[in-house]
Order: sequence, then C-alpha cells, then structure tokens
Amino acid sequence: MKFPLMTLVLFLPTLGAIILMFIPSDRLFKPSNRDKVLKTIAFIFSLITFLLSIPLLTKFGADSSFFDFVEGPYEWINPEYINTSYHLKIDGISVLLVILTTFLTPIILLGSWNSINVRLKEFVVCMLLMETGMIGAFVAWDLLLFYVFWELMLIPMYFIIGIWGSEKKIYAAVKFFIYTMVGSLFMFLAILYIYIQVGSFDLDIIYSSINTINLNISIFGIHLNVQHILFIAFALSFAIKVPMFPFHTWLPDAHVQAPTAGSVILAGVLLKMGTYGFIRFAIPFFPDAAIDFAPAISILAIIGIIYGAFMALAQSDIKKLIAYSSISHLGFVMLGLFAFSAINPGTISSVMSYQGVQGAIYQMIGHGLSTGALFLLVGMIYERRHTKEMKEFGGIAKVMPIYAVIFMITTLASIGLPGLNGFVGEFLILFGTFKANWIFGAFAATGVILGAVYMLILYQKVFFGECKNPKNLSLKDLSIREIIVVGPLVILMIIMGVVPNYFLDKIKITLDSFLR
Repeated sequence: MKFPLMTLVLFLPTLGAIILMFIPSDRLFKPSNRDKVLKTIAFIFSLITFLLSIPLLTKFGADSSFFDFVEGPYEWINPEYINTSYHLKIDGISVLLVILTTFLTPIILLGSWNSINVRLKEFVVCMLLMETGMIGAFVAWDLLLFYVFWELMLIPMYFIIGIWGSEKKIYAAVKFFIYTMVGSLFMFLAILYIYIQVGSFDLDIIYSSINTINLNISIFGIHLNVQHILFIAFALSFAIKVPMFPFHTWLPDAHVQAPTAGSVILAGVLLKMGTYGFIRFAIPFFPDAAIDFAPAISILAIIGIIYGAFMALAQSDIKKLIAYSSISHLGFVMLGLFAFSAINPGTISSVMSYQGVQGAIYQMIGHGLSTGALFLLVGMIYERRHTKEMKEFGGIAKVMPIYAVIFMITTLASIGLPGLNGFVGEFLILFGTFKANWIFGAFAATGVILGAVYMLILYQKVFFGECKNPKNLSLKDLSIREIIVVGPLVILMIIMGVVPNYFLDKIKITLDSFLR
C-alpha cells in the first residue's frame, strides 16, 4: 500500500483547524497568551503541510517506489445511489499550484501575526480550512469531489472579507459571494448533465467518454449543440473566478476591503482556480466548443489586459492599483491558454499553442508570488501609517531602505524584467500568441508597456523625492519577522527567473501528453 501523502497534505490543515476549535477559552489562558498559542499552532500546521508537500514537487516525474501521486479511487458514496469516489491525482499542472498554496499559507499567517487581533481563533480556522479547499480543488480527480472543494473555498473567504475587512467589507463580501455562487450553480448543472451522459464523475472516465456528450438536440425546433452550452456553463464559472472582463467588478472591491491575508490568498491562489478550471475541465472536456469560442475569449482577454492596465494607471490607492494589475496579468494567462491556431483545425492538441499554455501556467505561479508579495508589502506600510493613498507618501526610501529594495525587486518582477519570474511567463505567452495571431499578440504587448508605466509611477511616487510628510520621518524599516515573510518570495522570484527549466520541465511532462 502506497503512503497516502496527498491525503495527508490535503487534510492536515483541517486537523489543525479542528484542534484550534477546541482550544479553551480565557479561563485557562490570558488573552495575550491564548492568541500566541492560536497563532503558533496554526503556523506550525501550515508549515508542516508545506514541508510534507515538497516531495510532491521534487519526486514528481522521477521513478519512486514510495511516492505514488495517485490515490484511489475509493468508494465515497454507495455506487447504487451515485457513482462518485475519493480519487486524487497530481500532474505537472496541479503540482506547482499545490506547492504555491502550501508555500503561501504559512507566509500569510506569519505576515498577519500582528494585524489580526479580533476573533483570532475564527480567523486561523478559516485560513486552514481554506487551505484544504484550495489543495483539494487542485488534486481532486473526481468531478463531484472537485465541486465540493470548489465550494468549500467560498465560505472561509466570505468570512475573511466580511469579518476582518475594511469599511465596506460586508458589501465586498456579499458581492464576492453572489458572483462566485451564481457561476458555480451553472457549472453544477453542467456537471450533473455530464454525469447523466457518462455515468461517472471520475475524470479518467469522462476524458475517455467525452464524445458521448457531444450531442445536438432540438428544443422547440431550435437546434442546439450541447457541447457549446456546457462549455459556456463551465467557462462562466471559471471566468468569474479569474476574473475576466467583464466579470471582474467584484475583484477590486474584494481586494481593497479584504485584510492583507485575504488579499494575498485571493491574488496568490484563488484567482488561479479559474484559469486552472479552463485547462483542466472546460478546454479538454469540450474541445470543439473551445476552438469555436477561442477568438471571443482571446479578445476579452486582451480587453482585460489593456483595461486593467489603464484602470491601474488611474488609481491613487496602492492596493486598488495592484488589484487592477491582477486583472491585467490574468488576462495574459487567459490569452496564453486560448492562443489557438485557426490554420490547423481539428483536435484541441493540433490548435493549442504549446508555448502559450506553458507560459500561462508559469505566469499563474509567478503572479502568485509577485502580486502576493506586493499585497504583503502594502499591508506592512498600512500597519505603520493606516493609509494606502500614494499622496501620503514620498521619499520613504530614505527612512525604509530595506523595504524600498524589496519593493523594487517585487515591482520589477511584476513588470516582467528579464532575470525575474514575470519575464518567462509573459515571453512564452506572447511568443505563443504571435505564432497563432500576430494582431492579438501586438495588442497584448501594449499591456507589458502599460504595466511598466503604472508600476514605476507607483514606485516613484511612494519612494522617491523628498520625504515631506512628517508622519513618514519616524517610519521603522522592516523587522526580522517581516523580512522572513517576504524574503522567501523574493528568492523564488529570482530562482524562477534565472533557472526556469526546473519548473517548465514539470509542466512539460503533462503538456507532452495533453497537447502532443
């Protein structure tokens, strides 16, 4: 029997959350001591989860008798009632996203060590439960099991925004919940239809039986292609989660109102659920529909790239600027996924751009690191000044030199400077797009220029010039804890920029079988 490593990584955060729920009240602890215990337990469980997940990456693609990255299928519900199972599997796409999730969670908990002081137990429980939901969505190889984890993520995030957010937190939380829930309901109906046609939720069976749901039906004399309808149902749910233009309006509110921890996990992992859903489900399930809708989705992605960049240029709130930059960056990911060639119609593997998909997956990971780091850095300055307005700063590089250096590296990574993580993903995406459609590639390239403009303007206004505001003269530079929080992110940005092949090779293992 193989060691159930994935199950352990998946449910260890939940075990930590259950233990935290039973931590006694203030009768046995002073409030300050109790908070330290809660934070420490949550951090230890998240850190152990990350350490246990490392072999998933290092052993992936290597021969090993101990590590087998398939668990199940094990009977979950009686097959007489419904044919679903507990089935986990990791490939070159999901392994990087799992590592990103387990890597960011302890960093987020350590980063919020001093910023969350109200209802702390509920906060750390929500964070750990959300980690299980995110990992589960990436490793589930049963469609119903995936949907359970997909919905599980929604609840903790709703509370994180609604309880620990800023002034308009309830509005932002409800908007986030409604948008994502509506999209999820459409996907759920499509999942039920697939089950009725195929007779199973197992992805291996669905992939091999996909032609059975490629049917034409007639309703009131109107001929409908079922595959196109199902693609739209899945795509709507994933497009909202990305979010793609024009389904993006919930994101700036959620980012601005969420606490720093919520913003980091939202930008770092949750937005990737949408792009992951496209490449895992929507495109391979419904290849003909994906080919037909590719031009429209590519145009919406380009609009999102340019629109997000111009909206970022117009912002005075640092956090809102970074939120709109996410819309622009995720537009690149969508463009890479749908950089199809109309010259060679046929199967999905004959029209998808190898470089475009590889770059999209790489960009998903790189964006999680650089944008996550930016939100952490904004949170650190907010804790000191309680403002995110650019006009309140200026010249702080003189009083916070370490902070300024780390912010600069992260800024350069975000705009895609060669030698840092952002360059590799954007280059591959644009290369693949130009091969498929040079007009789309030309328009998308303007987003790279605009990205450099708004990020460098942000840096210039906050860090350069004279430090005229007296409130900034007494700012303390980053503490040891804060350096430990952002330091690993900066190191990984450099590693991904200098030695990208280590990560690209993991992706290649899966794409070779998926696209060729």
